[in-house]
Amino acid sequence: MPNLEIRQFACLNDNYCVLGHDPATNATFCVDAPDAAAVLNELQRTGWKLSHLFITHHHPDHVQGLSEVKGRTGARVIGPDSPQIAGIDEIVRDGDRFEFSGRSVEVLATPGHTLDMVNYFLPAEKIAFTGDTLFAMGCGRVFEGDAAMMWNSLRKLMALPKDTAIYCGHEYTLANGRFALTVDAGNAALQARVAEVEKIRAAGEPTIPSTLAQELATNPFLRASDADIRRALGMEANSDAEVFAELRERKNRG
Repeated sequence: MPNLEIRQFACLNDNYCVLGHDPATNATFCVDAPDAAAVLNELQRTGWKLSHLFITHHHPDHVQGLSEVKGRTGARVIGPDSPQIAGIDEIVRDGDRFEFSGRSVEVLATPGHTLDMVNYFLPAEKIAFTGDTLFAMGCGRVFEGDAAMMWNSLRKLMALPKDTAIYCGHEYTLANGRFALTVDAGNAALQARVAEVEKIRAAGEPTIPSTLAQELATNPFLRASDADIRRALGMEANSDAEVFAELRERKNRG
């Protein structure tokens, strides 16, 4: 089985959209539909025919192009059970698996940012599409769930293979890294990563994807058990969920 061809492209202000293409079958999926024109233009550039849309959650900057893209391509829309998303053909829930072009796709419900958030993991390729749950050196704001719910969702992603490529929904990496330094200043891996991200962004290049190993080493929202972070927060005796909640609240205020 040939490897998937992956094309990531920017759209709207800071969103990323991703196409995955199987050259053997010509099947192509798109993760979310932030902007119909951007998706359709990328399909035209590649010559790929869209067969599937994988939807992560209901926020407009992830689904506002869905209706037009579906109408223009006839793609099958797979996504969460949400009354706020029109056009879903196949509803998926936590623990579900479905097939894309002979490959298994695993569904992880990751509520917190929204209650309907789902992420998609392709185990054969070790690729995860994390929407607005896990960002490079960050995580999504908790809009509809609570901090404990979001922490549990992140723990699901933390259990994936360490070499999993993480494709998230936004280019927030530099701001996330600068916040991370305020709570994990002595982390040499974090210092080096932020310096590298500054160079990448100065060159106008994307910082996505990252890997789960990178996130575990440098993302404070996955490092609630780290002794140095706990000391920095004055929360040595608190639970991981409480440390995570404090980190998220500090980022909200930043």
